[in-house]
Amino acid sequence: MSPYVIALDVGGTGMKAALIGPAPEHRPLYEARRGTPREAGPDAVVAAVLDFAAELRAYGVAHLGAEPVAAGVCLPGIIDEAAGVAVFAANLGWRDVPLRDQLRARLNAPHPDGAPTGTPDDAPTATGAGIPVVLSHDVRTGGLAEGRIGAGKGVDRFLFVPLGTGIAGAIGIDGRVEPGAHGGAGEIGHIVVRPDGPPCGCGQRGCLETLCSAAAVGRDWAAACGDPTATAADAAAAVAAGDPRAEAVWQAAVDALADGLLTGLTLLDPRTLIIGGGLAEAGETLFAPLRRAVRERVTFQRLPTIVPAALGDAAGCLGAGLLAWDRHSAEVSSR
Repeated sequence: MSPYVIALDVGGTGMKAALIGPAPEHRPLYEARRGTPREAGPDAVVAAVLDFAAELRAYGVAHLGAEPVAAGVCLPGIIDEAAGVAVFAANLGWRDVPLRDQLRARLNAPHPDGAPTGTPDDAPTATGAGIPVVLSHDVRTGGLAEGRIGAGKGVDRFLFVPLGTGIAGAIGIDGRVEPGAHGGAGEIGHIVVRPDGPPCGCGQRGCLETLCSAAAVGRDWAAACGDPTATAADAAAAVAAGDPRAEAVWQAAVDALADGLLTGLTLLDPRTLIIGGGLAEAGETLFAPLRRAVRERVTFQRLPTIVPAALGDAAGCLGAGLLAWDRHSAEVSSR
């Protein structure tokens, strides 16, 4: 019988999950993936998340001999972590979804085959005792994992910035990630760096993520090369091959990114800057010009170490598992 937690990372196109064992290794004991049926509407996505969580619980009971001790779920968008509510997630179509309570109810329901449970028969469920559930923002959760077991391990202050479809940030301080007073800390992707730039979904123009996210680089390279299917990875390959059109697109993105990061460095003074997401997979094609551009911009600021993320697309899932273990430990200590 091995203690474990459910870890679930819900994205706009796919969901990654694992059953994570205890410290110190926090080893994944089982891993699975599912598609996110967002084309079927927001209610279908909620149902898919609940069903996936229930499948994970059933697997753990059948193969690990016990109920999970907690569950952690990370989501995109704006999350009210204290209330357990997905306030807004544009790519999932969610507004004010009380997902924590829905997950609690599903995970604490009687097991359909009568298998043994990890809580007493008379334990209250849904909103009381039983399997606790914690929700968090996907980038902050990924930052937590990078800080504890990834590129930021042992670093007292770091800024984690994944460059994917969008851009956000996680502020790491002494082993935790700062959520902010209203759950919005780290939204570096919505710093305006080019006031006359492209419109952003947030209502502003020239936000960082409209200029140097993987989606933005792919868009600009597609326009420059005339291939509407071109991606940021294609742009990176063209840069490595010495294509001057790609070099111009890439440098514009790097310059915008360095301008945005300089604001982050000035406000937060991190010791390490961790860059992740799809664009970071370009390796030194990104990191060499980025380090140079940031170095050219700093004046009084201390230049941080700039490193690639270590955990790849597993960071969110691993971070969700760490949050679940944290919640379990806190509940055990409070008894």
